[in-house]
Amino acid sequence: MSIDAIRETHLPGLVKRGKVRDLYDLGDRLMIVASDRISAFDVVMDQPIPDKGAVLTRLTKFWLTHLPACAPHHLDYVVSGGRVPAGYSEAADMLAERAMVVRKAAVLPVECVVRGYLVGGGWKEYTATGRVSGVELPRGMAIAQQLSEPIFTPSTKAEHGHDEAITFERACELAGERWMVEARRRSLAIYSQAAELAACRGIILADSKFEFGVTDGELLLVDEVLTPDSSRFWPAESYRVGSNPPSFDKQYLRDYLESLDWPKRPPPPAIPAGVIEQTRRRYVEAYERLSGERFCE
Repeated sequence: MSIDAIRETHLPGLVKRGKVRDLYDLGDRLMIVASDRISAFDVVMDQPIPDKGAVLTRLTKFWLTHLPACAPHHLDYVVSGGRVPAGYSEAADMLAERAMVVRKAAVLPVECVVRGYLVGGGWKEYTATGRVSGVELPRGMAIAQQLSEPIFTPSTKAEHGHDEAITFERACELAGERWMVEARRRSLAIYSQAAELAACRGIILADSKFEFGVTDGELLLVDEVLTPDSSRFWPAESYRVGSNPPSFDKQYLRDYLESLDWPKRPPPPAIPAGVIEQTRRRYVEAYERLSGERFCE
């Protein structure tokens, strides 16, 4: 494990600090730094998960490199010992393998979600309406059941609180029909390629969300891609229709928090060292199983 987890970065050019990422303006490029912060129930925990940010960045790089459908995308390079943006050399060790230098883009105001299985928010909407983001599904489906084919279920982007599922028609109103038609096509293609690769590694890709932005009239895949924070990965050996399988993400932390008398609003409770380590292990295992590479701290 890394000696120090990185909860926040404090470098020149900071323009935004999100739940997990710190964004820096480099002039003609942006630098996105994945911290080790973790949120649950829309609350950022006080204690970070060591190496989490490096896992997210390395896994994003892996997918962008291995899936043809990801191109074109915004990644210029991942910061490493041999390549660091001008003016940040003193922070090279901290930024290594967790910071991405990317092209600037006007990001679409819509989350592009693809679902291959009926679970999570999609399951809740289905049980209430029989639909997911306006897509009508067969009656009598069970939780975690595979859909006959993946579906595109866009949602709004909430600065605070939960994203809200919307229809494709509403997404077109928000982001423009031209871009949403292309975003839907690419999202489904990326999901299909990723699900096939993951299946070869004994992992089910239940669903994932993607973001796109426009630069010089071109639609770019942006932000993180197919990470445990943006996707639901299940070990195939644990999958059973009718039950929610364990996932390679923050679910272990959520389960712990559910066991507490905590109202799911700030301030967050302290997280025991054992829960932090078990959560870290799930992120690292996701990277190692999906990429086929050992995670070297």
